[in-house]
Amino acid sequence: MPVFLIFRILVVAVCILSVWLLWLDHRIRTEFEGKRWSLPARVYASALEVYVGQNLSISEFEKELRASGYRKQANTIKPGQYRRDKNSIELFKRSFVFWDGEDSSKHLQVNFKKNRVNNIRKLPEGKSLGVFRLEPQIIGKIYPRHNEDRVLLPYRDVPPRLIDILVAVEDRHFFSHSGLDYRGIARAFYVNLRQARISQGGSTLTQQLVKNFFLTHERTYWRKFNEVIMSLLLERRYSKADILSAYINEIYLGQHGVRAIHGFGTAAEYYFSKPLKELDIEQLALLVGLVKGASYYNPYKHPERALKRRNLVLQLMQEQNYLDAAQLEIAQSRPLGLSKKPVWRRAKYPAFLDIVKRQLLREYELKDLRNEGLRIFTTLVPAIQDKIEVAVQGQLQKLEKQKKLKTGSLETAVVVMNVSSGEVLGLIGGRQREKVNFNRAIDAKRPIGSLIKPVVYYTALSKPSQFNLLSRVDDSAVSIKQSDNSFWQPRNYDRLTHKNVTLIGALSHSYNQATVRLGLQLGLDKVIGILRQMGLKKEIESYPSILLGSIEMNSLEVAQIYQSFANGGFQVPYNSIREVLNNDGSSLQRHALEMNQVLQPAPVFLTNFSMTQVVENGTAQGLLHMMPGFMPLAGKTGTTNDLRDSWFSGFGDEILGVVWVGQDDNESTKLTGASGAMRVWAEMMKSIKIVPLDLIAPEDIDWISIQGNSCKKNHSIPFVRGYKPEQRGCE
Repeated sequence: MPVFLIFRILVVAVCILSVWLLWLDHRIRTEFEGKRWSLPARVYASALEVYVGQNLSISEFEKELRASGYRKQANTIKPGQYRRDKNSIELFKRSFVFWDGEDSSKHLQVNFKKNRVNNIRKLPEGKSLGVFRLEPQIIGKIYPRHNEDRVLLPYRDVPPRLIDILVAVEDRHFFSHSGLDYRGIARAFYVNLRQARISQGGSTLTQQLVKNFFLTHERTYWRKFNEVIMSLLLERRYSKADILSAYINEIYLGQHGVRAIHGFGTAAEYYFSKPLKELDIEQLALLVGLVKGASYYNPYKHPERALKRRNLVLQLMQEQNYLDAAQLEIAQSRPLGLSKKPVWRRAKYPAFLDIVKRQLLREYELKDLRNEGLRIFTTLVPAIQDKIEVAVQGQLQKLEKQKKLKTGSLETAVVVMNVSSGEVLGLIGGRQREKVNFNRAIDAKRPIGSLIKPVVYYTALSKPSQFNLLSRVDDSAVSIKQSDNSFWQPRNYDRLTHKNVTLIGALSHSYNQATVRLGLQLGLDKVIGILRQMGLKKEIESYPSILLGSIEMNSLEVAQIYQSFANGGFQVPYNSIREVLNNDGSSLQRHALEMNQVLQPAPVFLTNFSMTQVVENGTAQGLLHMMPGFMPLAGKTGTTNDLRDSWFSGFGDEILGVVWVGQDDNESTKLTGASGAMRVWAEMMKSIKIVPLDLIAPEDIDWISIQGNSCKKNHSIPFVRGYKPEQRGCE
């Protein structure tokens, strides 16, 4: 072959190789720098604040610790552990970075007395503390694109022992080679040549990263060639810390259903239910052992294999002087120490997570939400959520049994909200937590029945020159001609008429006929106008039936209406999010939440007082027997035609709760508001320990003492100053 032809072939080969090297280098730079792991937005519950004098039992606090992944030990020696005595818990609180700064790790002792926090001491010096904040639970993750999850660890947060183990087992020359272990490659090449197939790789950590990050897992010489070249290029471009950090976050360490477990941080959470930095040496060794084959050495399916592999890893560490003989013996003698079952922190409360997603889209810029690794701090209180779930399940089963309904036929929606802030503390979107395709708290719009009546009576009471709580309204039969020439003839639930009744009596006993007559006297447009002021945005058709709750709302909308009453006429849009942090720790800017005065304080007070009478001697009187130690409370029952929907909305001084009970097929539940939803409400509010309502009257409210045939004793009734009622009866 002529020399010039050989030269031309060499030139072409060099050009092709150069172009190929440039392409590989470009790919490494763009993908390594641009590719970020499929980081979900991590959603946190509200953090438990523990303070002296708090109504919190030692058992409740221990439950919170277990839910946050704390381990019970004989001695509290490091973060994430606690020890319980008869009346105290000693814990080593983990550090945590909140939106308002880092809360450092603390060694604490919390003493309890009569189900209250008696004192808090910081150990070992014994200094008294007034309050501390436990790190919040992860309640869910919002995934951007893939069915993956990562607990991303910056290099500074990687435990040094993990690096020691990786280097000892996977690549002992990592910090000295340029991407390739030439002796390892020669040895693997010799074995592969003898066996006439690729059976060994001799791969460095850099090569393993390249294979996982950029290439397939096929065993071909071409793939191996690319792996070698890209490893050299990667080492040339990036530091050892960058490469090792990427490896630690990228390596595949198992599978849970359809979700891959990538990275040591995620694996620590999955196999041991605690952060990577809290793992013992033998637990780190187990995770490193999985690198060789996560399925083959799966410790849940093959514990003997996993134990043998872990002990081999520990042996390699000892041989390279990372452990002494005594440390090796102790570590190898310990059990695997796995969680009792694989833990995967998916959406623990999916219905609540659903409203978080909706609020994110409503209040934040879409481009900001595309940032990966967001940290979302929510308003959910796990203790409240767990208690309402228990109450719902127990009461629905009882109601089905009492009414001889098919098991599982009753459905529900529940919203528990903070009165002053509008923060959603707990939410149930259906009886079965995991079925989130239909969130009844938001998506189920049902007629609200008599829950509308406080709005009607507020409308009247906002005209103090015309109406007060002792004003009379006719409760005789009503017949209204409709556009099709038929007649709408609403009746009271008891099928009786009660002649002239006071406004407070008509509301407390939920008289339909009196409410319709009052609403028509006021004008439907006035009632609809008040609903608009209270934030109801949907179209409302002006039919007389709206006065008895033919309007369809979801539970969250009802809660928003009643929050305006419970908060003295001031409304804050419901809120499930406290703060959203970017992956660099900075806060995302949100649309401002505003508190608006939507109702007048004086008529709100009169309406709320009337709702306490609903509980004291009206349709919700059963609460007196169900919750005798929690009075006074305000509330209203709601029942729709043919007993299809059972509602109750009520509030104390700090908490508001709305409960709907019904059937998805709209069949009769055989339940009124009092016999159905109110029972669920009472059970959950007892367990939450709702604070009784402290009715603080505005300055322009005065009181009048009354006596009537239906009054068992003298009774004081509020009125707007300057508009003293003439009537003195309370019938």
